[in-house]
Amino acid sequence: MKLLLVGSTGLVGRHVLALALAHPDIEHVVAPVRRASIAQPRLLAPVVDFDALPAEAAWWRADAVICTLGTTLRIAGSREAFRRVDHDYPLAVAQLARRHGVASYALNSAVGADPDSRFFYNRVKGELERDLSELGFRSLTLVRPGLIGGQRDEHRGGERAALLALGLLGPVLPRAWRINPAERIAQALLEAALSPAPGTRIVGSDRLI
Repeated sequence: MKLLLVGSTGLVGRHVLALALAHPDIEHVVAPVRRASIAQPRLLAPVVDFDALPAEAAWWRADAVICTLGTTLRIAGSREAFRRVDHDYPLAVAQLARRHGVASYALNSAVGADPDSRFFYNRVKGELERDLSELGFRSLTLVRPGLIGGQRDEHRGGERAALLALGLLGPVLPRAWRINPAERIAQALLEAALSPAPGTRIVGSDRLI
């Protein structure tokens, strides 16, 4: 199997990459990146500009795509920049992959994703899910974690406080409100790529504990 992974340097993406490179059924992983990375066996990491993706690159022809691209409003700096990373880039990847015959796409989305939401973050996530559903993938998996647990490269003070609070309250909270470990999210995404179910499937946060 050949897997195309977008967002391989983020918290969830790093776990997907490690799992994929260790899986016996995955022969090659293509992980486009913004900056050159360390070479690894079975990994192709082409340096790309996500604002001008190479439409005719041979590596688009894969068996499945996993997308874990994402940022925050604070890091992006504006709503426009956030939308570009969390909507436009994942959609552009999906469009090119579909054009090259890829039939399966798994997205790391978010709990509460809804194109009609009054909350900007949830609305952007929902708009992406809606737009992906119109591309005709034979299998589309939308993984919707809540608060993601794991060690990030960047500092997110508010998120860290929320993780601490949910960690303390975890045993008494409903399953859907508990912390979702990045490793578990990565496993769900990889499972969707390895065993693509026909149609659109949603994996909720209660299944990512």
